[in-house]
Amino acid sequence: MIIGYTTGVYDLFHVGHLNLLRNAKGMCDKLIVGVTSDELVSYKNKKSVIPFDERIEIVRSIKYVDSAIPQFEIDKFKAWEKIKFNVLFVGDDWFLDAKWKDMENRFKEVGVKVMYFPYTKTTSSTLINETLLKIRNS
Repeated sequence: MIIGYTTGVYDLFHVGHLNLLRNAKGMCDKLIVGVTSDELVSYKNKKSVIPFDERIEIVRSIKYVDSAIPQFEIDKFKAWEKIKFNVLFVGDDWFLDAKWKDMENRFKEVGVKVMYFPYTKTTSSTLINETLLKIRNS
C-alpha cells in the first residue's frame, strides 16, 4: 500500500487546494493530510482567517482525503517518523528551496519519494486575502 502525505494551512479553501489533494490521491492508496495548527501558522507572522478546528473539518470532508491530522511542527521528517508514508506531496514553489533540497535528501535515504505539484498561480489564500483587503479598503 502506498501512503501519501501532504500538509498545508488550507485557509480559505480554494481550487488550488482541491487540485493538490485530487492529484495526490491519484498517486497513492491512502492520503494523509497534515493541517497546520494556528500556532504553527504564526511562525511566519501570519494568522489564518478560518480557525484550525474548522479548517481540519473541511479537509476531512474532502473525498480525496483518507485522514486529516494536525500538523504541529514544520519538520516533515518528524511526521514521517510517526506515519511512515511512502510519498510526500508538496507544491513546486518549494522545488529550488535549499531547505527542501536537504529535506528531499533525508527522505531519499529512507526511500520516500518527494513529488512536486504545480502551484496554482491564479488562486491562493494570500491572493484572496489581498483582494478582500483591497475591496474592504476602497
